[in-house]
Amino acid sequence: MEVDKIKESIKRAAQELFRKFGYHKTSVNEIAKRAKIAKATIYKYFESKEDVLHALLMDYIKVSVDEIIHNYNNEMDEETHLTNLIMKTSRLSYTVCNEFIGWDFIRESTNSQDFLKSLSNELEELLISSFTKVSDFRRDDTYPQRLRFLIKSSKSIVFSFAFTSVSDSDVRKNFVSFQKEILPYLVKAAIKE
Repeated sequence: MEVDKIKESIKRAAQELFRKFGYHKTSVNEIAKRAKIAKATIYKYFESKEDVLHALLMDYIKVSVDEIIHNYNNEMDEETHLTNLIMKTSRLSYTVCNEFIGWDFIRESTNSQDFLKSLSNELEELLISSFTKVSDFRRDDTYPQRLRFLIKSSKSIVFSFAFTSVSDSDVRKNFVSFQKEILPYLVKAAIKE
């Protein structure tokens, strides 16, 4: 097997297991067994299980962000576009937490919260650079800072909902509340001239 095929095999096996059992309950041994390789081979390409997760999530996030950005409708006004961007990104973050890592582990583990913070910072940078490249909206010197404010504020609110909610239905209710009661004000502040 060539290097790329081995890495893809490891990530594919990890993705299946993380979705089925959650990150915390999946061992490197199980990933190796599912990928039909030796455990040592995983460590040849990834330093840890967390690195496998990071690579897997960044692949997933990059594809998803590309879809979000490229589905941009030139006829949409800036406020609507930013609102849609934030909601889609929030759903993407929720999916990452829900399908790959598992909420119980996230709420209980300091390491997972640090990992998520780092991952969300990378997502933030990816969004800002992608959006500023394709956006036809007016720009001035403060536009990237205002966009960063919108993304950081939204990210903080959405993650606080996720970490403090007891059930998935609570998380969904909080998303609706965020979309209707908070996000419009954040977007207005970000696009204010």
